[in-house]
Amino acid sequence: MFLKITIVLLVTTFVNTSKITFNGHRVYKVIPNNENEREIVKSIQTQGIGEFWLDQFDVSDGVRITVAPEKYQQFEDTMKRNDIKYKEIIADLQRVIDDQLKPASRSDRSTSFLSFNWDRYHTLEEIYNWLDQLQVSYPNIVTTVVMGRSVENREIKGVKINYNSNRNNSLIGMIEGTLHAREWIVPATATWIIKEFLTSTDPEMRALAENIEWHIFPVVNPDGYVYTFTTHRMWRKNRSTRNFTSCASTGVDDDMSNGVDLNRNFDFAWMEIGASDNPCTNTFAGPSPFSEPEARAVADYVMTLNNQGRLIYYFGLHSFTQLIVVPYSHITAEESANLTNYADMYEIAVRGAEKLKERFGTVYRVGVSADIMYPMSGTSFDWVKNVTDVPVSFLIELRDLGEYGFLLPASQIIPNNLEIMDALLEIDRTTRRLGYYYSGTNTLISSLSLIVLSFFVKLFVN
Repeated sequence: MFLKITIVLLVTTFVNTSKITFNGHRVYKVIPNNENEREIVKSIQTQGIGEFWLDQFDVSDGVRITVAPEKYQQFEDTMKRNDIKYKEIIADLQRVIDDQLKPASRSDRSTSFLSFNWDRYHTLEEIYNWLDQLQVSYPNIVTTVVMGRSVENREIKGVKINYNSNRNNSLIGMIEGTLHAREWIVPATATWIIKEFLTSTDPEMRALAENIEWHIFPVVNPDGYVYTFTTHRMWRKNRSTRNFTSCASTGVDDDMSNGVDLNRNFDFAWMEIGASDNPCTNTFAGPSPFSEPEARAVADYVMTLNNQGRLIYYFGLHSFTQLIVVPYSHITAEESANLTNYADMYEIAVRGAEKLKERFGTVYRVGVSADIMYPMSGTSFDWVKNVTDVPVSFLIELRDLGEYGFLLPASQIIPNNLEIMDALLEIDRTTRRLGYYYSGTNTLISSLSLIVLSFFVKLFVN
């Protein structure tokens, strides 16, 4: 009897940990035109017909839904019966996933540095090995840093880049990536930024790299990122199992109840909007603020940096939808306008987006999340802005607009990275022009100067 139970348990464990494939799965795009259509579309998942790429969507939003072969007819019948327009955007999801793992064709833009290259996506082990190589190759500039450990006890590893360890009151910038596991373009971008800070000969790039002490963490959700390679390519959350439950009523596999959305777990406006208390959703905010070690590690590290110097930049990298998002994400732009330097942050973001567009024509929108994406709360970059009052705190949503979404082909890695560097340089130019390099008081002085200037312009025009 004991042997039988053991065999059953072993088989169950094997099934639960075997790699999920999406052979023949289609991805449809649906745009609900009114609240009734939105409710019908939401029922697609609760009925187990399809699985959403994102839990949050509103009327007029483009919703992407993965549908298994045996559910095609049921999905299409539901859409036709309710006169809801839909479009097939991916005919075979597994083929697109497999294609993403293929290296891009070599070209003039293909670049390698030490053991790393950007014509393909890399595993966590490859990324961490490369970070260690950087410290060996640049011992006086690069220090590998372990911010903390994950639920499954993996290191959350990054690098500190400091060209002048003797300076006092140093300016500090932090870049955090891959809170969401499936966003592979994010570590590919973060590692490119590191490479540029170390090897670029462009004078402005050199100034950006050398005037600021940079702390860059390509993968803050290591467990989830590994899981996207080994088991479930579309996994978003971390891999906490403490909230495991049945997901039968929501139409998704029980494994979905594992994990917490790390970008809803920060202790600022936690669970106010755009987050879920249901473990079976992608936006589950956790049982409490900072319940997850990964989110706590970011918070502790930021507070340490804020005490050591003057934090000037905080960038959270995500994908997809091509946005530069300014704080705060749970309120509208009109309400955010009350922030001391909201106008400056908005200008800095707009200038960055305009410069980014020049290289390949890629369009990024700028604004608060509630206006250009969806309202959300408990996010990292909002928490950092609120706690430290860092002058520039952005969430940057990388390529694309949804043609591939989280499955961006490797051929787009370098074009994406080139235009992002253009944006970062312009963000830095504008930040310096507005006076933020010099002292915290210049934040207020800059804003007041603009108000006074605007007053006199209106006076003379009238």
